[in-house]
Amino acid sequence: MKKSSAKFRRGVSNTLVYALLATLGVLWVLPIVYLIYTAFRVTPTTGIINTLVPDNLRLGIGNFSRLFQETMFPKWLGNTIIVSVSSCVLTTLFILMVSYALSRLRFKLRKPIMNVLLVLGMFPGFMSMIAVYFILKAMGLTNSLLALVMVYSGSAALSYYICKGFFDTIPKAMEEAAILDGASQPIIFAKIILPLAKPIIVYTVLTSFIAPWCDFIFVNTIISDREKYTVSLGLYKMINAEKNSFNDNFTTFCAGAFVVGAIIVTLFMSMQRYYVEGVTSGAVKG
Repeated sequence: MKKSSAKFRRGVSNTLVYALLATLGVLWVLPIVYLIYTAFRVTPTTGIINTLVPDNLRLGIGNFSRLFQETMFPKWLGNTIIVSVSSCVLTTLFILMVSYALSRLRFKLRKPIMNVLLVLGMFPGFMSMIAVYFILKAMGLTNSLLALVMVYSGSAALSYYICKGFFDTIPKAMEEAAILDGASQPIIFAKIILPLAKPIIVYTVLTSFIAPWCDFIFVNTIISDREKYTVSLGLYKMINAEKNSFNDNFTTFCAGAFVVGAIIVTLFMSMQRYYVEGVTSGAVKG
């Protein structure tokens, strides 16, 4: 009797938990479904969609045609790709080199440097926005894609801990054998460590690419030339350019958001296996 009662309570508890999770899942997915639906939706008049299902339901690619032909979205997308790829390459190189140095080399200030970098990494990046802007202005680099690349890759070393944890798991015996054969640290890093670190490299590439791809705060502060907008700032300016532009451009905005999201989702899904492996393998060590 007690066993059946406990089983009943456990079943009720599991049902409530699953119902809650299902509800949260639907609430999380619904805005994404609505955005995709609106991106392909054709309505008798332009403007924001106030009803989920209209009387005359039609789907098409007219919003995408308008996006690529009547706006500067292709230019903005190109700027975003240039900034994201450049920042990704620099950030990945910085993180790998700093992580390897902190993992394998032993020097006097190693622990203090690790602690300082870890603490600095806890502060939100936008806290330095004003200072960064005036520094770039003094250097004459505002309103340029180079400035964005410098901002996004300049603090790369603060994200060393996951990559360092992965390097800590690689046996040092392999490096010691290479040193006995006369290999230098750069050769060991390039020929031994990097081939073994594919999961963490993929993880670093993905995280380094996503940050500039999705950023709005810094690009809105640094860039004022419409020709140099990234997609996040360009779509925001497009939908808020004039008093009635939000209603007129809402479906086009959703089409742009769909393109931006589809690119990053495709990239992530194609490398998901390595991403998960890189996260689970990188435990922080001293």
